[in-house]
Amino acid sequence: MPMRELFLDSLVWLILLPLIWATLAFVLGPGRGAWLAIAGLALQTWLAFDVAKTVGTGEALAHAVGGWGAPLGIDLAVDGLSAAMLVLTQTVALPLAVYARSYFKPGDPQGAWFWPLMGFLLAGLNALFVSADLFNIYVTLELVGLAAVGLVAAGGGAQQVAAALRYLFATLVGSGAYLLGVALIYGVYGTVSIATLVPLVTQDAPRLVWIAASLMVAGLMLKTALFPFHFWLPPAHGGAPVPVSALLSALVVKASFYLILRLWLGPMHAILPSFAWLMALLGAAAILWGSWQAIRAVKLKRLIAYSTVAQLGYLFLIFPLLAVPGALQAGVMQVFAHGLAKAGMFAAAGVLIKATGQDTVAGLAGAVERLPLTMGAFALAGVTLMGLPPSAGFLAKWQIIEAALAQGYWPIVVVVLAGGLLAAVYVLRVLRQAFLLTPVNATLMPVPRALEWSAFALAAASVLLGLRGVELMQLLGGGT
Repeated sequence: MPMRELFLDSLVWLILLPLIWATLAFVLGPGRGAWLAIAGLALQTWLAFDVAKTVGTGEALAHAVGGWGAPLGIDLAVDGLSAAMLVLTQTVALPLAVYARSYFKPGDPQGAWFWPLMGFLLAGLNALFVSADLFNIYVTLELVGLAAVGLVAAGGGAQQVAAALRYLFATLVGSGAYLLGVALIYGVYGTVSIATLVPLVTQDAPRLVWIAASLMVAGLMLKTALFPFHFWLPPAHGGAPVPVSALLSALVVKASFYLILRLWLGPMHAILPSFAWLMALLGAAAILWGSWQAIRAVKLKRLIAYSTVAQLGYLFLIFPLLAVPGALQAGVMQVFAHGLAKAGMFAAAGVLIKATGQDTVAGLAGAVERLPLTMGAFALAGVTLMGLPPSAGFLAKWQIIEAALAQGYWPIVVVVLAGGLLAAVYVLRVLRQAFLLTPVNATLMPVPRALEWSAFALAAASVLLGLRGVELMQLLGGGT
């Protein structure tokens, strides 16, 4: 088989592999399939880096599934942006799979169907990042949303089911708005192919196209949990099992942002810039509101969930800045920084909760003395969220500030700096409590070392990426 065909097959295998091991895990029964998932994810990670390496040479690749291309068939396409998202997805999911294997005890109802649902979720995410038409993106959005809702509802507790139902409502409304926009686009142009639509959609497009763009972006904002559409995120992320919270915060909400960015750079390039400052305004509100709620949060996981609301706001600050080349790189770097750091922070929180039996910030007294590796992971993730050097968070925020200064947008600079200070408040609040003396009557449950090292690896990666950000920037320039 020629090397080019082998590579294109590796792109397809990124979708098929998680479907295969997820199905096998389902057949094996409740709680089974951890090693299948870890082996599959190891191979997926290699494939994702292989795709990124090839795309980094500067060639955008496309593949017609079954030999039938658009408009009759399904096209897959990968460029620098989608290759970067594929790398992030597998890189975060693999250590979280190792973490989940030790986190869920045999017979734990919360982990009964974790492995098949995780596989379907990852298959949906990988397919979403390489889909080349608007309707297939909708299909992948639904697969991701339904798998995520199932993960949140795992265990069947009243609070979890309530959070899952709220999440289900949000994801269905968001997907429905997106699908209605796709239907309007098809009605006007007779195609949903992204490549075909790029030259067709102009500023003189019919009013229906403007309505379609508004519906699609609004639906995706709801699924991204951008303020004020964030009502579903804190209960879902705060109440779900820790591996689920980490997956949702690190990866799932980024998929909707990726689609907004893809529409902006692709078929809606002539329309969406009209909404740039509205997105930035909502992003700024998200940073301030989410940070304030994190500062006030009593429970540790709720604090981290509100931190996600805040950190997502930075992604939307880049839209008025996209005329400057560095703005896109800043947004993607923030996606990576937050994805790795938030997965590590949730994983560290899971260790602390298991060890202390408490889910409150006040219950962390003495944690540094008793769990130094875990608190080190939390601190490293906090460094990234605060935007301190040499972390990837610092690099992302520095690039946003640089792009804003280049265009004279001082309000964006002020928001970025204020967000960093507010993040320092809620991160240092946790660390301060952890440095207090251990209560005399405190007990500490033993925790598997795999949990601690998985959390530390993710958090450390978010810092070390700041030292190797050039490779990611070069990837974004490849195949676009």
